[in-house]
Amino acid sequence: MEDDELESTVDEAIAACDGDMRATIRALIVANNFLECEVSELMKAVSHAYVRGRFHSYSG
Repeated sequence: MEDDELESTVDEAIAACDGDMRATIRALIVANNFLECEVSELMKAVSHAYVRGRFHSYSG
């Protein structure tokens, strides 16, 4: 992500929280925790499917 695009995205996040920095940080932490949980659940599902033989390792 380019610096200008990142700055624009930061400005959008702050604006979405009416300029309240604490609310912005809180919202980002909540979103990050949600995404971490999603990644964890997906990793478990893929691992479970791999054990059951639904996925095969790449042999080149």
